[in-house]
Amino acid sequence: MNIIKNRYLYFLISLLVIIPGIVFMIINWRTTGSPLMLGIDFRGGSLLEVQFDGTRPSVEDMSTLYKEFSATEASLENPTIQPLGEDAYSIRTKQISDETKGVLVAEFESRFKVTPIVLNFTSVSPSIGEEVTASAGYAIAFAALAILLYIWFAFNKVEHPVRYGTAAVIAMLHDVLVVLGVEAMFGYFFGWEADALFLTAVLTVIGFSVHDTIVVFDRVRENSHILRRLNYETLVNHSIVQTFDRSITTQLTVMFTLTALALFGGDSIRHFVIILLVGILSGTYSSIFNAAPILVVWENREWNNWFRRKSEIN
Repeated sequence: MNIIKNRYLYFLISLLVIIPGIVFMIINWRTTGSPLMLGIDFRGGSLLEVQFDGTRPSVEDMSTLYKEFSATEASLENPTIQPLGEDAYSIRTKQISDETKGVLVAEFESRFKVTPIVLNFTSVSPSIGEEVTASAGYAIAFAALAILLYIWFAFNKVEHPVRYGTAAVIAMLHDVLVVLGVEAMFGYFFGWEADALFLTAVLTVIGFSVHDTIVVFDRVRENSHILRRLNYETLVNHSIVQTFDRSITTQLTVMFTLTALALFGGDSIRHFVIILLVGILSGTYSSIFNAAPILVVWENREWNNWFRRKSEIN
């Protein structure tokens, strides 16, 4: 099985997956000022999840109530009201106080003649949301730097250890872009918002991606001492084939579990689990079909042939 031979096809597939996500991030940026539909953890605001012990009022009735209250409480203007199961709503507004929340819940009961049960109430100020957003960016940047330094140290007895760290970071960024792109599309079509759990999913995906990449790279390192007579391209392909079954089996075990959680785990974790599924699938692909082939491209300095072919055509 010659995987390395078709490396440019695999690179093209990655681009075809990433580009639509980037397009939707640009669309979201133009419409909302952010590449993703951000939850209150990042942009600030209040989230009220309320369950009704009885017939749930319609979205139109809820919107009318909020419109009336917004005349005296501007933060209640233009709420985002989404069904949560069959008898509850998830309502996002600008930041409101506990007192305002209490007045709203009391109004639910008196107007709709049902008993409201507050499942969750979270309120985050815009300044805290900005801090969380900045911290998320720092966390991903720190993870990339730490991975680069760790792999450079772990592979310091192999020729050009920096290449291994750089290839791992490129594969990691590939997975991050895939996850962000899918989140942007889900946000555009389904109104899904990126929250703290989404950040947790991204960091988990980074961990899985790097773990799988290191498994392949470690076999390349071992074979570079054992199979010295092989040319580098053949050696890397042989290493991928040797670890292929292990990588696929390990990731499938995780993906089967996540699929079960996505189907039967409930609405509260479905978003988180689906993002994990997408990221782990991407991480498995990038470790096998992107990270190791990048080593071969770098070793052969194939970019020289790219420009040479272009000049010959001209």
